[in-house]
Amino acid sequence: MPNQNRVAIAVAPNGGRRTKADHPALPIAPDELARVAAASLEAGAAMIHVHVRDRDGQHLLDAEAYRATTAAIRASVGERLIVQITSEALGIYRPEQQMQVALEVRPEAVSLALRELVPDQTHEAAFASFLETLRAEKVTPQIILYTPEEATYLAALAGRGLIPFDSLPVLYVLGRYTVGQTSRPADLLPFLAPDTPSFGHWMVCAFGGQETACVTAAALLGGHARVGFENNLFLPGGALASGNQDLVAATRRAVEACGLTLANADTLRGQWDGA
Repeated sequence: MPNQNRVAIAVAPNGGRRTKADHPALPIAPDELARVAAASLEAGAAMIHVHVRDRDGQHLLDAEAYRATTAAIRASVGERLIVQITSEALGIYRPEQQMQVALEVRPEAVSLALRELVPDQTHEAAFASFLETLRAEKVTPQIILYTPEEATYLAALAGRGLIPFDSLPVLYVLGRYTVGQTSRPADLLPFLAPDTPSFGHWMVCAFGGQETACVTAAALLGGHARVGFENNLFLPGGALASGNQDLVAATRRAVEACGLTLANADTLRGQWDGA
């Protein structure tokens, strides 16, 4: 069914892979991310998904770096954006390190890739304990799912009592971090198949120039949108975006053209609480 709630747009402005060689406006430093946060908020975003880097510009999971960046964003936009940190491993960090940084930072929200945090059944108990701590600390996890099979596994964990939330927000990833990857709206359909478990609050991110089309299709089917330079640099017509706010604005125009309305940060917080 179409989304009866307002559609939330999250901006993912940098990721852990791209550099300024890919786009000069890719934000890395805290002040750059703070400026992107303000521009994306004005364009229609309700959340910012944050990666931080080390001195060499490489992917980093570090509590102090996250605190500095979060402080800069809060100084710029206050509570008008949800600040979500990533726990992405990028082939560098182990599950215990990924969980530890979230526990040290205690952010408002954190994204967790199921395949990284629970690579096999021996990690299930630690993951369940970690989620319980997040629940107690009022940190909202969003579970990243790359395949319908992962959605089925997450539902099975919940069925065995290992998920201490009534409902977890999830992010469906359409595609992979590969050269030339272009996601298409039809890539969403396996996640919504009748034999795939459903979730109360789901969001979609997509790679390449059809990003806006993919997330708009998600919005029409009851989901929410994550856009930005982490996954895509191009506007729907093929032109290079000047900044992340252009991708947020393009999504806003498409969603509103379909008769849907946007969520702000407080609305998104309420959606998560009621998921």
